[in-house]
Amino acid sequence: MQILNAFNNDRQVLTVAQLSEILSLSRATVLRLCTTLLRYGYLRQDLGSKQYSLGLKLFELGSIVFHSFSLIDIASPYLSQLQMKLGKSIFLGILENEELLYIDKREDPRNPITFTSKMGTHRPPYWGMLGSVLMAYLPDSEIERLLERNPLTATTKKSITKKEKYKERLRQVREQGYAIDIDEVFEGISGVAAPVRDFTGKVIASIGVGFISSSVDSKGLKRIAKEVMATALTISKKIGYLEKREQAV
Repeated sequence: MQILNAFNNDRQVLTVAQLSEILSLSRATVLRLCTTLLRYGYLRQDLGSKQYSLGLKLFELGSIVFHSFSLIDIASPYLSQLQMKLGKSIFLGILENEELLYIDKREDPRNPITFTSKMGTHRPPYWGMLGSVLMAYLPDSEIERLLERNPLTATTKKSITKKEKYKERLRQVREQGYAIDIDEVFEGISGVAAPVRDFTGKVIASIGVGFISSSVDSKGLKRIAKEVMATALTISKKIGYLEKREQAV
């Protein structure tokens, strides 16, 4: 960490000798640590001058932080609007470290029934409506890898536990542009979720609406799907996404 913090706008490239002097560490120690940081992409080295600079791994991590925090700020008012419009619980989630992470939530304070998933809660990547959306837009090889590391587990009678059936679910999500979960994670609880995209078109988050299954009929389900997709699209556009085509419900 000291090595990474030695770099700044005025010191964008440094040699082992310079790092040794700045950090008051031996050259052998600095070289050993730099070799490790280089291997994992946190540093890069010019083969000619042998100077080190910060690596692309830090850019990648910084991009994740930027998307997470800017996403929360941008999405916040639209999540509140969606909650007020539908009167249901609203969730915002991302994939982080191969898990579903809830980063925002809106609930009606007058509703005596609350959902257990709170901001900061981690779930398996395939979990519920949010997980299905986030998984659906990953490369097939990544989907396979995540399912190998996180085997599908049943929590209700309607939970999908067969890998091929789940992959078919993901294909349906991609085709229709949203996911529907009916009693698959919790008995009597359903949800609808849609993807949030960044300026490159990549899916970076999922917005979901959770509700008591018996409180919504087929017409209401269509309305919820339409509203959650519209909200996800609005947030995507605020981030910089250029819409290519409309999804019909």
